[in-house]
Amino acid sequence: MSHIPDNGLKAYIAVTGAYWAFMLTDGALRMLVLLHFHTLGFSPVQLAYLFIIYEVMGMVTNLSAGWLAARFGLKSTLYAGLGLQIIALLALTQLSPSWSVTASVVFVMAVQGLSGVAKDLSKMSSKSAVKLLAPDEDGALFRWVAILTGSKNAVKGLGFLLGATLLAVLGFQTSLWTMALVLSATLLATFLFMPPGLPGGIKGVKFSAVFSKNRQINRLSFARMFLFGTRDTWFVVGIPIFFYSVLSDGSEAGNRQAFFMIGSFMALWIIAYGAIQASAPKLLKNSTRTVEATTRAASLWIGLLSLIPASLALAAWLGLPGLVPIVVAGLLAFGIVFALNSALHSYLILAFTNVERVTMDIGFYYMANAAGRLIGTLLSGLSYQIGGLAACLGTAAALAVIGWFVTRGLTQPQNP
Repeated sequence: MSHIPDNGLKAYIAVTGAYWAFMLTDGALRMLVLLHFHTLGFSPVQLAYLFIIYEVMGMVTNLSAGWLAARFGLKSTLYAGLGLQIIALLALTQLSPSWSVTASVVFVMAVQGLSGVAKDLSKMSSKSAVKLLAPDEDGALFRWVAILTGSKNAVKGLGFLLGATLLAVLGFQTSLWTMALVLSATLLATFLFMPPGLPGGIKGVKFSAVFSKNRQINRLSFARMFLFGTRDTWFVVGIPIFFYSVLSDGSEAGNRQAFFMIGSFMALWIIAYGAIQASAPKLLKNSTRTVEATTRAASLWIGLLSLIPASLALAAWLGLPGLVPIVVAGLLAFGIVFALNSALHSYLILAFTNVERVTMDIGFYYMANAAGRLIGTLLSGLSYQIGGLAACLGTAAALAVIGWFVTRGLTQPQNP
C-alpha cells in the first residue's frame, strides 16, 4: 500500500467523522450498561464480568483486523465496525427484566463482545488511515494522529455524559434505540459520500504476518498493555461505584442525580484527556524532535504517572478528610499525564512501522491495548470488592511501575 495524496484530506475527514459517531455511542453504551446494572444490584465483580468479553474480543479483533484490512481494504473494516455496533445496540434492547441474573450477565457479555469487535475494527481502520493519508512534511504524522486520537477521546467523553443523561431521561431501552438510529444514519452517509483516498485490499497477505518481528513494536505494545491496565483498573468499575456510594441515597431521584454527576465527571475526564492528547505536539515539542527523544519522554512520563494513583491510594487508606475532592483533583492530574503518555505511544507505533505493514502492526499494538483494558477491567472489580478504593488505586500504581520498567527498554528503532 502506498501513500495516496489525492483526496487524502477529504478521506481523513470522512473517516474521522465516522469514528466520532462510533465513539459517541461506545462511551454512552458503557455508562448505560454500568449504571443500569449497578442499580439492579450487581456487585463490582459482576459489573466487571459484563465487560470481560468486550475486551477479550477486542484482543482477538485487533490481532485479525490488521490482516482483514490488508486483505479487504480499510473501507470494508470501517463499515463492518459501524454495522456491528448497530447490531449490538439493537440486540441489547431485547434484554428483559424478567431474566435471571445469570442469563442477563451471559447475554450482556455476549453483546458487549460484539461491541468490542465493532470498536476495534473502527479504531484500527481510523488509526491506519492516518499513516496512509498524512502528508510527508516534518511533524505532520504526529499532528494528524494527535488530532484524531484527542478528538476521539473528547467525543467519547461526551458519550459518557450522553449515556448517563439518556438513562436518566429516556430509560435503558429507548436510549439504545435512539443510538442505533443515529449510528445507522452515520453508516449510510459514510457509505454514500466516502471520497477516494483509502487503498483497497491486497490478495495473498498471510495471517501469520500480523505478528511483528520488530523488537521496538513488540516492546511498545507490551508497555501499552500496562499503561491502559493502569487506567482501567480505577476507571471501569472502581471510581464510578465509589462515586455512586457517596452521591446517591438509593432513591430514584438520588440515582438520577448520581448518574448525572458520575457521567459528568467521566465525560470531563475523557474530554480533558482528549484535549491534552490533541495538544501533545505543542506541549511536547522539545521532547519529540527525534524518535529517540520521544522514547525517552515516554519513559519519563509513565514514571511520573505511577506517583499519582500511589498518592491517592495512600490518601484513601488513611481516610483523609475531603477525600472526594482529593480523588477528583488527583484523577484529573492523572488524565493530563496519561494523555501525554498515550500521545507519545500513538506517535511511536506509527513511527516504528512502515506503510506496507501499517494495518498489521497497528492491529497487533491495539491487541496489546485491549489486553491492558482486559487486565484493568478484571482488576477494577476485583480490587475494589476486596479492598475498596485504596486497593483499586494501589493496584493501578503497581501496573504503572511495571509499565515504566518496560518503557525504559525502548531505544532508537532498527529499520523494520
